[in-house]
Amino acid sequence: MAQARLSMQQIVRQRRRAAFVGRTAERDLFRASLVEPGMGSRHFLFHVHGPAGVGKSMLLAEFEHIARECGALTAYVDESAAGIPEALEAICRQFASQGRRAKDLERLLTAHRERRHEAELAALAALEPGPDSGPSAGSMAVARAGLAGLGLVPGAGAFAGVLDPTHLAQGADRLRTGLGARFRSYEDVQLVLSPESVLTPVLVNEIRGAAADVPWIVLLFDTYERTGLFLDAWLWDLMTSDRHGTLPGTVLVVTAGRNPADSARWGGLPGFVTPLPLRPFTEAEARGLLADRGVRAEPVVAEVLRLTGGLPVLVSLLADSRPAGPEDVRDPSATAVERFLKGEQDPVRRAAAIAGALPRRLDADVFRVAADLDGERADELYGWVSTLPFADPLGGRLRYHDVVRAPMLRLQRGRSPRGWAADQRRLADAFRRWREETETGRETGRPWADEDWWELRTAELYHRLCARDREALSEVLHDLVEACDQGEAVAARWVGVLEDAGRDADVAGIASWGRQLSRALAAGGTQAVLEELLVTAGHAPSATPWTGGPYGPPQGPPADVTSRRTEERPHGGYGYPGPGAVERPDTSWQAEEQLREHADWDVGLPPALMARIHRDRALSHAARGEYEAAVTTLDRALGPAPDDAGALALRGEYGRVLGRHEQAAGDLERAVALDPADAYAWASLGATRLALGDPAAALTALDRALELRPDYPWALIRRGRVRRVLGDPGRRLADLDRAVALQPDSPWAHCERGDALRATGRDEEALAAYDHALTLDPEYASAYASRGVSRFNLGRHTEALADLDRALELDPSYTWARTQRDAVVRHRDG
Repeated sequence: MAQARLSMQQIVRQRRRAAFVGRTAERDLFRASLVEPGMGSRHFLFHVHGPAGVGKSMLLAEFEHIARECGALTAYVDESAAGIPEALEAICRQFASQGRRAKDLERLLTAHRERRHEAELAALAALEPGPDSGPSAGSMAVARAGLAGLGLVPGAGAFAGVLDPTHLAQGADRLRTGLGARFRSYEDVQLVLSPESVLTPVLVNEIRGAAADVPWIVLLFDTYERTGLFLDAWLWDLMTSDRHGTLPGTVLVVTAGRNPADSARWGGLPGFVTPLPLRPFTEAEARGLLADRGVRAEPVVAEVLRLTGGLPVLVSLLADSRPAGPEDVRDPSATAVERFLKGEQDPVRRAAAIAGALPRRLDADVFRVAADLDGERADELYGWVSTLPFADPLGGRLRYHDVVRAPMLRLQRGRSPRGWAADQRRLADAFRRWREETETGRETGRPWADEDWWELRTAELYHRLCARDREALSEVLHDLVEACDQGEAVAARWVGVLEDAGRDADVAGIASWGRQLSRALAAGGTQAVLEELLVTAGHAPSATPWTGGPYGPPQGPPADVTSRRTEERPHGGYGYPGPGAVERPDTSWQAEEQLREHADWDVGLPPALMARIHRDRALSHAARGEYEAAVTTLDRALGPAPDDAGALALRGEYGRVLGRHEQAAGDLERAVALDPADAYAWASLGATRLALGDPAAALTALDRALELRPDYPWALIRRGRVRRVLGDPGRRLADLDRAVALQPDSPWAHCERGDALRATGRDEEALAAYDHALTLDPEYASAYASRGVSRFNLGRHTEALADLDRALELDPSYTWARTQRDAVVRHRDG
């Protein structure tokens, strides 16, 4: 029988493996884990880490080969996966290539893509201008947070940073309707809002099924410094909890990245995670590799060891050049390019390979621009570049290895600074044109939901910075504020632009910006980045602790801090609780010499942008009930932009919450004068005027809010309170009936409606309303107290006393409940 022919890829893999030397201890440890050890010595997770060029990806490829030799089912995921669904798709493809189809998971992944596409279509439709007069109360809660109230719907949330908040809120209302019509089941909704929660249990089931047929299942995740942003927490949950089901004990996971494993997450599991720090080759390993390639002359070996520092990629490259003597071993930091391309004599090819280093990622279109070529010759040269050993395939594109790319960039900068700048501008212009093409026909501004747009925009800015375009830094920082609304992973892309351009173009000022913002992001998330921008670019004093991210405007004004009612906890008790404040990191790294590094690239933020950052921080404080800090932050927002109606409205509302009604009224009256169409400000002004003892003026303000936004439950409930003071029980109940219909999951609305029913003697109906409120919030003290009074009115004294006791147990300072309890006791003892 004729022997099956190997594919080209199989031949390449065999040759690469045959050339693999060193890392004996790591390979032996991994191989030993693929036997049946005792539970005490069982390895579950290996984490390979070390600097670029140290051979992490080569070692992962070797691990995968060893695993397959042992009969394992394997899957390899790298940074071409942009999220959990993409990672699972890669796993499915590779399982299938080994004869193991994950059919149920494949089906759900297909459904996920379809549902996500439907959500994106709904988002685009929802963000078009609509005929309605204004958004609902629930919509304002998501306007600045990227539709967080809808669970960060892909294709919707990312538009939040580029639209007027009121326009976005109107779109959010239409989006709810559109999604409700499109989605056919709860699982469909979860596939968009939380795909990992639906997909992960199915993955676990697929793995458990496969484990019955293979001895081991090995999952390998590369470039973890990038993929870990979304994989790390997911892997922790998958491997250490049974929320998605239990994994068989024959699963082994390998991760590889530049940084050690997160000790805060994995440090509490000694023996579970096995760190494999990779360092440059030892002298013995480097000598072994050189000898394997035929380089044995001691003077040559000594020179290679001296110049490479044992970095595996450089040792391998110099070994392959077969130097005859030490004079042939030139410094790779200065002349590595010659070594990388030594075997290529065609000057056009050499120039094309060097030009291919200019972009961070390379495809055929980008290559044509970088090499300044067109037609078939460009396609031919790109095909050749794709075969170079340092051009790693990445999601259909190429990425030069860092150790190779860096000297190529240094060569081009030093050889022709003006030519370097011209090449960078040409690439920036091309990425700008492609980016603008993606925006054609969109009326919603920059499409932050589109990952292709992210890539094009960041590439455009990267090349402009490399060309030393000073205006580009301001644009990066402006975009970064928008990116922070989308979460840490998106913000990291913009911070990465500064880090990469500063390093690749050797611009100390840009590199300094990148270091500062990268440290801020790692220490305190997106909110820390915003604070750093205020401190450094905005020249504002540092004030408050950093938190994990910005939050959207509240769902209607939040109401009094001191009250017992659910609506008067932050955001009705059901809004956006922020993560706890984290300790501000040491800023000693901002020493004087480092500040001087970016003095030439110092940028001041525009006043409007500074005000917006302050507003986001104030909303974050308010989400945690920190209204004093929120007011202080809004003071800073209004410093550079004193006529910012939105900031005035928020400061007025938070002042009302703190009981500073006169000051609050002043802010809110000024806000509605500047923006008469702001229903939020009118509603808050109505509540403030009622607190000041002017129910007629309060009614006028709340009527105006509801003219602007008829479906505003918070304003309806507040107007119901005004009608109670004015002695209008019929209209009061009508407002509350409508509020409950608009917001059926609001305990506050049901309790207020119960109070209105009780006030008209309809205690049986009131009890039903209170029961519903307590079903929604079992610790709602006000509902217990009000239900106790209705039960007393109905002669159910024992139950009434139990309810009032429960209210006081929940809130011992609840004066009204204590007064009602005393009345019940007097009647009982009377």
